[in-house]
Amino acid sequence: MKDIIGRALLDYYHGDYTEDIRTQTNISGEDLMPLPYLFRRYDEMPRLEQRALQLAKGKILDVGCAAGVHSMVLQNNGLDVKAIDISPGAIEVCKLQGIWNTQKIDLLDIENEQFDTILLLMNGSGIFQNLQRISFYLEHLKTLLTPSGQALIDSSDLIYMYESKELEFLEQTGTYYGEIEFVMRYKNEESAIFDWLYLDEKTFEKICLLHDLQFEVIERGESFDYLARITL
Repeated sequence: MKDIIGRALLDYYHGDYTEDIRTQTNISGEDLMPLPYLFRRYDEMPRLEQRALQLAKGKILDVGCAAGVHSMVLQNNGLDVKAIDISPGAIEVCKLQGIWNTQKIDLLDIENEQFDTILLLMNGSGIFQNLQRISFYLEHLKTLLTPSGQALIDSSDLIYMYESKELEFLEQTGTYYGEIEFVMRYKNEESAIFDWLYLDEKTFEKICLLHDLQFEVIERGESFDYLARITL
């Protein structure tokens, strides 16, 4: 797959900022992902992200770290954090920014390690892709958490984007309204279509309980978003 995120992050880091990443979904038109936002400081982060960083403790895994803004805050606070991403460019930027412990790896490929805190931020539930794959990820998270560990994850309830007739149709076809198809464009490149999952609180909690995991909403945002804690 084309490393669109990585290319954009590297361009911005090296001073070649000429445009933002453009995103489009199957339920919305084109939108912008501003590159400066991916390099935001702590005081520029949404309240839910700040709260997650305040709660992070012990040995920490930052999943889908991108430019490493969360890892950098934690590292500067003296915490033990490992930043991972599947984007080679993102990992290169993390190293350039001075993050000590980074690795280009998929979350599902991490073995023989355990963490006190696992961070999945910026709609962290998106990594699950769709409802059918959540089980693989939750079961794997259980192997990565210490007995008293926590996964801090944010998501959003997209029900506000649908008309009642649309929701009725999705229910009849057995489709969950938070399963979204994304495409990204940057400069002269376009990504393949990829799946991204937004989860409402009740659905997320129900699935966690099925996997013997505790689910707790820590804080709610202003745009149908929330931060949750998952524990064994």
